Amino acid sequence: MLFKDIDLLDEQLDYRAHQWVGVKDGRIAYIGDEAPADAADYGEEYDGRGKLLMPALYNAHTHAPMTLLRGFAENLPLQAWLETKCWPFEAKMTPEDNYWGTLLACAEMARYGTVGFSDMYYATDERVRAVNEAGMKMNVCESELFFESKPFSDYAICAKMQDYIARYHGALDGRILVDYNIHAEYTSNEQTCRDIAQVTKEAGLRMHLHLSETKSEHEECKQRHGGLTPAAYFESIGVLDSPTTAAHCVWCDDGDLEILARHGVFAVCNPASNMKLASGFAPIPKMLERGVNVCLGTDGMASNNNHDLFQDLYLMALIYKGSALDPTVVTPKQVLAAATRTGALSQGREDCGLVKEGMKADLTVLDTSGPSWHPMTDPLTNVVYAGHGADVVLTMCDGRVIYRDGVWPGVDVERAKAEVAQRTQRIISEL
Repeated sequence: MLFKDIDLLDEQLDYRAHQWVGVKDGRIAYIGDEAPADAADYGEEYDGRGKLLMPALYNAHTHAPMTLLRGFAENLPLQAWLETKCWPFEAKMTPEDNYWGTLLACAEMARYGTVGFSDMYYATDERVRAVNEAGMKMNVCESELFFESKPFSDYAICAKMQDYIARYHGALDGRILVDYNIHAEYTSNEQTCRDIAQVTKEAGLRMHLHLSETKSEHEECKQRHGGLTPAAYFESIGVLDSPTTAAHCVWCDDGDLEILARHGVFAVCNPASNMKLASGFAPIPKMLERGVNVCLGTDGMASNNNHDLFQDLYLMALIYKGSALDPTVVTPKQVLAAATRTGALSQGREDCGLVKEGMKADLTVLDTSGPSWHPMTDPLTNVVYAGHGADVVLTMCDGRVIYRDGVWPGVDVERAKAEVAQRTQRIISEL
């Protein structure tokens, strides 16, 4: 595809008007002020007038099959939400339920400009099948709660993970990557976590976990482990020796931020989920000041209710100004970087997340002709504060269009909607 006369956000997320961008063999092959000499070799010419091209989004923390739980577990604090609603519902979910939930999640994410997501859940085979059909990218980990203190090798998931890694790590031209997972400190034990940390490090893979999501989680960890916070505890047993994505980080203290920065941990801000469950506000301004890698995620649909990452962009840009009583903290560029380049890096995707020649063609096109986009005094600010996921008119993953003008080439959205609705009602009737 050749994007003609289109405005864009470049590799520095700076605005450039009236550009030509050529995509070939899954990568960005040309960016310039005029048409390339070999314009005819790029295939379709896309009229970019009234449009803005930007890097696609990377959702750094999801539970994709939880689309089935949308609207089911409401107005509850985290522990009651988990124990009385989510876990009983999830116990009734079949592998095929997970497939349809993931497929609908993929359609929703693609609709709102997301091409890749880091997913922590079950039924990995079915989730990979859905992502393949949707044409997206996923860092996938098979989740389990390690309540019984025993070697990781004694858990069935140990052999299962080895199988997943052999079959899926790097599959679909690198669109699928496999991560290891520890759900959280309070749903695991030290012996098993030490083993997982060692296995992850030896395999050269990434870790995905929940960290200090609630005050009770944070404080009870300190009681269990001689004053160690979840971050300090995981550091002490080697978990953070592997590249780690840590979701939430709401109650991290100053010492924790030093740990996150020292280990290059990717802290995922989940503003909608954390407010909806009344978990609190992650110290994002302090993280950015101290060089912690900050990315952005929606979390699951039982605690956010939509996969529109533009909504979380907006929240992340606003809530810290209000909570810090400082209008200068968390700039639009920092928020966009969290949702694009840093999100890609959190997944180990070095050649993604930038509109730059040679990078993977993970691109999102926004329609900027609507009234909320005018005037374009500061286009970058408009993207964060005036734009909406509904403004997305095209989403491209590795040079392949996965959403365009109400059409999903790889997904029968109407069937996915019907399947998810039917399966949710079946599960509720069984509870």
